[in-house]
Amino acid sequence: MPTLAEIAAFLDTTLSVASIPDYPNALNGVQLANLGAITRVATAVDFCSRTIDGAIDVGARLLLVHHGMFWGGAQAITGQRHRQLWALVTHDVAVYAAHLPLDVHPRYGNNVLLAERLGLAPSDGFARYQSIHVGVSGAADVGTHTLVDRAERLAREHGGGVVTTPIEAGHMTRRWGICTGAGADTSTLREAVERGLDTLIVGEGPHHTAVQARDLGLVVIYAGHYATETLGVRALGVALQDQFGVETPFVEAPTGL
Repeated sequence: MPTLAEIAAFLDTTLSVASIPDYPNALNGVQLANLGAITRVATAVDFCSRTIDGAIDVGARLLLVHHGMFWGGAQAITGQRHRQLWALVTHDVAVYAAHLPLDVHPRYGNNVLLAERLGLAPSDGFARYQSIHVGVSGAADVGTHTLVDRAERLAREHGGGVVTTPIEAGHMTRRWGICTGAGADTSTLREAVERGLDTLIVGEGPHHTAVQARDLGLVVIYAGHYATETLGVRALGVALQDQFGVETPFVEAPTGL
């Protein structure tokens, strides 16, 4: 069975963790170590009590997540936080997080995989953040309602649903952009207009983005923060299966968003 160091080295290299910029609280990489070999890896979108319990229940010794332990910033290790860490340490479960390095990956990334799921072929990046494009974009000739139906199927698989800005009957998507998770904000809308996009597909966004989008002539498909970010960790789990021969069950913990 592989060690944490071996798996971490594979993930760090595969995801180019050291060279991808990210938010300070992401802390990509190993966030909590363990002592023994990794017999099984649980994958999940979020670090939370439900995914910790799920990892322990399936006998995992590593929990691989998209949103890690420190996403909410520094917290006192008391109450629920203490119970979470105690459960991980006493069951010898390590934690590895991959945020933007997973979003942007050309093979395992949430954005390319969502495009694939929707039947779209990326040809360029989208959603600029510092030196990288977090999302993807491209050209198409598909009915926008068809994209909504495809997105709805994904959302329903993970306990969610799709919300859209108003879509006229027969509306066609010619140029699109994707940014999973919290992908709709003023900057992505502005970039979409600059790129001449007509359809933006994201996980979620604040109310004002729907107002702005309509004024800008954009259709926005809010396909669910959680659902759109289940794709990357599951694909990365398959990569670990292939590389190390370990089982990588996915722990479902829908948020409703």
